[in-house]
Amino acid sequence: MKIEYRSEIDGLRAIAVGAVILYHAQLTIFGYQIFKGGFIGVDIFFVISGYLITSIILKELVTNGSFSFKNFYTRRVRRILPVLLLVMSASVPFAWLIMLPTDFVDFSKSILFSLGFTSNFYFDISGQVYGDRGALYKPFLHTWSLSVEEQFYILFPILLLITFKYFKNYLIYILIFGFIISLGLAEWTSKNYSSTSFYSLHTRIWELLAGSILAYFEIIKGHRNKNGPLNLILPTVGLILISHSILFFNTKIPHPSFYTLSPIIGICLIIWFSNKSEPIYKILSTKLFVGFGLISYSLYLWHYPIFAFARIND
Repeated sequence: MKIEYRSEIDGLRAIAVGAVILYHAQLTIFGYQIFKGGFIGVDIFFVISGYLITSIILKELVTNGSFSFKNFYTRRVRRILPVLLLVMSASVPFAWLIMLPTDFVDFSKSILFSLGFTSNFYFDISGQVYGDRGALYKPFLHTWSLSVEEQFYILFPILLLITFKYFKNYLIYILIFGFIISLGLAEWTSKNYSSTSFYSLHTRIWELLAGSILAYFEIIKGHRNKNGPLNLILPTVGLILISHSILFFNTKIPHPSFYTLSPIIGICLIIWFSNKSEPIYKILSTKLFVGFGLISYSLYLWHYPIFAFARIND
């Protein structure tokens, strides 16, 4: 079973990275910060990642009855590490020149934890609250999301393989159960330990599993939704939900939580109902959106250090 290339998903990546960059740019008009919910872009990435990784693994399991961990992780390393190492190498000289010694030590630690894909733990334990003014001066704070994704990529394929092999008939129920438990933990933890909730895998995994559930149904059914009216309407509803969250959410809203369901449902509606005959697909599949989507990972890695060093040197 060959994985179908979906240009609209690259378009969604463009929206995600654009929202995050605009949020981190702290753009204001007449004292009002626009795109104040742009951090939702990371949540969009999580859903897409969950959908794609599950599609890859399940299609290989269904087709071959087995899964090559070596090939999977080799592809991940080739995609993730070269750009990450390049950004880090380019950042070190600037940090050395313009940072105070204590800040440079913190910067160095963040690099080491980022390379170990544990920077989310580091920033949480060190008390760095995402969205605070001080966070704007931490060049590698944004790698917390990369750490969450890689932790998921390490654990999920193993769990999915075991479940598929021994509990195949219950796979969808296990995915849904994991989604519900993680969402409940996110709601509770965000209200009691907001920073830990923001940075942790166990409170984010429901977003990744939302994509996994879509991938499961697509592979089992052999197709996505084929209801014409729904295919025409619901992608637009999904884009409205995403746009609303980017424009009107803010850091005072518990996140991730039940509030976050709004953009997550939005991205799921687009993934499941988009098709070549409806307008949202056509917009997201334009060369502009697809082009930015294809370089979204690089844009994501580069933008935050550039912003941070510019602010430090100001």
